[in-house]
Amino acid sequence: MLIVPSFLGRRSFDPFSLEVWDPFQSFTDLASGGPSGQFVKETSAIANTQIDWKETPEAHIFKADLPGLKKEEVKIELEEGQTVLQISGERSKEEEEKNDKWHRIERSRGKFLRRFRLPENVKVEEIKASMENGVLTVTVPKQPQPQPAQPKSIEISG
Repeated sequence: MLIVPSFLGRRSFDPFSLEVWDPFQSFTDLASGGPSGQFVKETSAIANTQIDWKETPEAHIFKADLPGLKKEEVKIELEEGQTVLQISGERSKEEEEKNDKWHRIERSRGKFLRRFRLPENVKVEEIKASMENGVLTVTVPKQPQPQPAQPKSIEISG
């Protein structure tokens, strides 16, 4: 039984499959130059590195889920006069054996890069980073807010 035309990339319909049909998959395959979708996969690796940015009274805290990566495979840099925080790395491709048959590849792999413009009130010399259970945490301390000048009374002499 043919539910979706074959020119859209699907040949048959399996009612028991957990696969969800993506009507745009054929278009992304064409954009990548072939059915492998390598360009799309590499681009999605960059875009799919999800990072949370939270601001507390004391610091800006960035948390990134990087499962399977070691801290040596992640690079944290300050760029553009130390105003841009850059988090980058690479998820390596699994070794393929000649006789392996892949049924599904969903985990993103390839290089990833995220950049964040830091506010002016940060202490760049005190930035700290840690990685635990595949979660990278970058803490960027804030400078204390200057206290507003209090009015000062001046006595009049004479």
